[in-house]
Formats: sequence, structure tokens, C-alpha cells
Amino acid sequence: MPAKKIITKKQILEAAVNIVRQSGIAALNVRTLAQACKCSTQPIYLSFSGTQELQKEVANAVLDIFNAYIEREIKNGKYPEYKAVGMGYIRFAKEEKQLFKYLLMNDGMYESGRDKESFEQSVFMIVKNYGLYKDDASKLHLQMWIFVHGIASMLATEYIDWDFETVSGLVTDAYNGFLKNIKGENK
Repeated sequence: MPAKKIITKKQILEAAVNIVRQSGIAALNVRTLAQACKCSTQPIYLSFSGTQELQKEVANAVLDIFNAYIEREIKNGKYPEYKAVGMGYIRFAKEEKQLFKYLLMNDGMYESGRDKESFEQSVFMIVKNYGLYKDDASKLHLQMWIFVHGIASMLATEYIDWDFETVSGLVTDAYNGFLKNIKGENK
């Protein structure tokens, strides 16, 4: 009779995400994962067809955590919807530094298809809620994304350690400045 599988695929995946969360993606390999799960490497190889499947599932799990940050910020209602997306992005970077680096600062990690879809959703949000035409909304979102990603990256790498009120004020100021420029009010 074959040995009974004691550790589940879900538990292995959770351990893999925790390794990335604590030590970064470079620390994740089958041996360290087995140590974290207190098992041999066999259950890992039985649960995943290979390291590529494991890496893909870890990426999807981290993406789910990232999306949950944004959804919580929107549901919180403290900021308008578009700003809440940016603040969720920044909060994720500040609170989940290694996961942020893995997902959004790792060359090629964040699939271009998802990135394009996310960009288009944000542009639609601006068009719907703020009355800009698509080209202007795209320009505004690109400028805001660069600004927000810059702050998030500096928080994730601990280059800065600003509180959320400071960040919120800066995001609002940048948004208002970019919007005035797009509308031609700075001429």
C-alpha cells in the first residue's frame, strides 16, 4: 500500500509564498520548501509537475494577495476609487516588501498581458469617474502609475519610510498637477 500523503498542495504553496515573503524569491527552491514543510522533497514533486508549475502557482498566489490589498483599500472607502487603487499598490509595497519586489520589480515576473489589462481597467475608471477622454485618461494614468510605482519601490527597498498621510498628500498633489497639465490649466 502506498504511503499516505500527509502534506497538501495548498500547504506547500502557502509555505512557498511565506518563503518569498520572508526572504525573497532567491530563497525559494525545492530543498528550502521541503525544510519549511518539514517533509522530504517527494510531496513537493508529487504535488507539482515541476518547478515551473510551482513558480506559476506562487506568482498567482502573490498576485491574489496584491489584488486583495487593492480591493481592501477600495472597500475601505477612505479614498476615491482611483486613488484607492494607487494607495493599495503603495500599501502592498510597504507591508509586503518581498512580495512586491517579486511581483512588480522582478524582470518579466508580471506578465505583460495582465499589466495591459490592469492599465486599461484603470484608464476606464478615470474615463468613467472623472470625465476625461481615453487619450487624456491614458496619459494621466501613465503619469500616476510612474509616480505611485516610484513611491512604492522606494518603500519596498526601504529607501524611504513615509507614513500613509504623507504619501496620500503627495499622491493627491501629483494627481492634481498632472490633471491641470492635461487640461491645459498650467498655461
